[in-house]
Amino acid sequence: MTAASTLALRRESLRDALPSCVDLLRLRRASEIEAGHIEDYVALDWLEWYAGGLRLTVVGQNIHRQMTHGHLTMAPRLSAR
Repeated sequence: MTAASTLALRRESLRDALPSCVDLLRLRRASEIEAGHIEDYVALDWLEWYAGGLRLTVVGQNIHRQMTHGHLTMAPRLSAR
């Protein structure tokens, strides 16, 4: 496995885990986010440290929106007959 494919798999894993991470942030339970994820999310610019806490960046908000609402826009359109 190449470094690029390993990185792509890690990014996909983080993307899949983002909705549960956002839920934990909303519940103020960031300490329960899986070990290593916070640093990776910050490196990807999906999370940032702000006033001693974590919050989603604009990039993180967009990724989260794609994960939670993307299935609505990706659904096949039915043609009117």
